[in-house]
Amino acid sequence: MPESNFHHFKVDHVALRYSSFAPRLFNFCLAQGMQPDSIMPSRAFCSDENQGYPIILIAKHFGTFPFNHGRVGGIVATDRHAPHSHHGKDVVIIQASHVGYDPVSDRFGVYRRLQTEGMEMATDCGAICGVLHWFEDEYNFACHQILLERDGDRRLLVIDNQLLNDEREEGLLLKFERLIASKKVVKSFSTAKSFVASERLVRQYGDAWPEHKTAIGRNLGPDAFYYRRKSDDAVASGLLIRNLLKAMPDVICSQFPALSAAKINTQMEFDRTFRTIVKEEAYRGKKVVFISGIHIDISPEAGTLFPLTKFVPWAAYIQHEDGEGYTLEQDELYAVLKQQSAENPYKIDLTEAIHKMEKEPGVFLHSDTD
Repeated sequence: MPESNFHHFKVDHVALRYSSFAPRLFNFCLAQGMQPDSIMPSRAFCSDENQGYPIILIAKHFGTFPFNHGRVGGIVATDRHAPHSHHGKDVVIIQASHVGYDPVSDRFGVYRRLQTEGMEMATDCGAICGVLHWFEDEYNFACHQILLERDGDRRLLVIDNQLLNDEREEGLLLKFERLIASKKVVKSFSTAKSFVASERLVRQYGDAWPEHKTAIGRNLGPDAFYYRRKSDDAVASGLLIRNLLKAMPDVICSQFPALSAAKINTQMEFDRTFRTIVKEEAYRGKKVVFISGIHIDISPEAGTLFPLTKFVPWAAYIQHEDGEGYTLEQDELYAVLKQQSAENPYKIDLTEAIHKMEKEPGVFLHSDTD
């Protein structure tokens, strides 16, 4: 898997309210030559209830409920391409990881669950945050079990014995060259050993090097460690781990790990899914639009039915009937979407459509087993 860099993923100035994004995407599809009544949208979203509002808006503007292309965390079920292709003349796939946002505390990664007894704040996306917990625990352990101390003029680092074992199959592994001058042990303790600190670390602290044993804390930067973690690609959590593993030190050390993880997962899923679409024979002879981004689930207050969801586009792939296609990067994609009208004359009135179905004559089911 390629390296990902969430720092390249803009959010603030490219976020679109979903009520604006959905019609703009529909109009972009029409601009590609798709017909308004023959597009089969598909969504690769997490299973959280707060992803329902985007689904409703997609149905409103595309005139049909979207095919389900997703697994928890916004993982794309690429084995569903062929079934999806059979449901419409032309096809659209919208992939989005999601992350909660609380405007009161200005925090990403949390969301108010209105259906809980106390309308509690909870993690969001739960799948991504659930994966992050193990990595955060490993990092917190290392932050507390790597100690700085002095021995006369020498700056020393005391490191827990577990962290010194670089043959572990799972865990946080240290990049020793970043932390210690050599692996020559200065002193052994019951659960740790001390080493002369690296020149790099001494320069980092300067005169602030503590006089007494002090935990390194969050001064353990992402360039000083990496992770090993087993994953099972048969389950969505395993795919999330695979997508995030190489970038996990940067994710864990970022201000908002859930947001950083959602960005990287979207980057990785777009890169992976793009190639499966290019190779998918069932999509030949069809126009295809594949767009990836993240959903920002803005936490609702009491009395609000749905979150004020925003879509942050990352990239898109557009493929013609002959299989030839091109990609749009974030700035290009945002500009293209902004050029489209936010008005959609083809949108449907869901309430009216439901009432119409209620008035339809009943259909009697004939079965030999009755």
